Amino acid sequence: MIGSPVPKKKESFWRSFIIAALIALLIRSFFVEAFRIPTGSMKNTLLVGDFLFVNKLTYGFKTPKYIPFTNVEIPHFGFNYNDISHGDVLVFEYPGDRDLVTPREKNVNYIKRCIGLPGDSIELRNKQVYVNGKIYENPPGLRYNFPALPKGHPEEGIFPQGNPGWNHDWYGPVRVPKKGDVIQLDAKNIDAWSVIIQREGHSVKVGSDNTIIIDGMPVHSYTIARDYLWMMGDNRDDSADSRYWGFAPVDNVVGNGLFIYWSWYNPPNDTGDGYDAEETQNLHIRWSRLFKAAH
Repeated sequence: MIGSPVPKKKESFWRSFIIAALIALLIRSFFVEAFRIPTGSMKNTLLVGDFLFVNKLTYGFKTPKYIPFTNVEIPHFGFNYNDISHGDVLVFEYPGDRDLVTPREKNVNYIKRCIGLPGDSIELRNKQVYVNGKIYENPPGLRYNFPALPKGHPEEGIFPQGNPGWNHDWYGPVRVPKKGDVIQLDAKNIDAWSVIIQREGHSVKVGSDNTIIIDGMPVHSYTIARDYLWMMGDNRDDSADSRYWGFAPVDNVVGNGLFIYWSWYNPPNDTGDGYDAEETQNLHIRWSRLFKAAH
């Protein structure tokens, strides 16, 4: 009929959908983000198949580092207003493998427990962690799977490169770098510091006479430009953590775990997170873990 109004239900639906999507994206980018546990490195505190919320405002405010749902990096900034504490369970961007300046893949997040703060001394003696020479209180969910390796028996892949006979049960002591630390450099220790220096934006090479050259200039020392953390999984014998890949920059912290909002598993081996098609037919809900604190 001429003059009849055009139905606007469809238009209204899409407008509401777009507004809801933008609000969800805003919350995810600045406030709270969902995270799933894909490995057993934090068992028994966090289990494969746990889904938790991460508070992104606990320690400070940051604008997104990547375009949402991509690995495309964009200009970003942020500031801190709360300090990280020993024992905090943190989600952070993985800094990369021990000997690689650039991670194999960007925007990959890990979740571990913060054991060492900037300036701390970390040591493991027969599996027990010591921080600044004192026994570090083990978290309630701590798990060991195997007897300790022999002291002085070097383990392949341990951080740093060229470590003096350390393994994941007998390790250190090592100082967690703090902004402003002055590191004395020579041909014997440059392999241990080269990756960090390059990640902080400098070129590094060793001259023919074993002189250390940074940004084209011969040097004998380097001043650390960022604060770092020492991160470890509660499943100490099955965790790819700072003992293997090194220090995590404080700037890489995304937030801390809030609570588990969903959890399921694939019996009888207590594995599976529902992301593989063959797992979904046998998944069981862990009702007792719902709304449990993620620490």
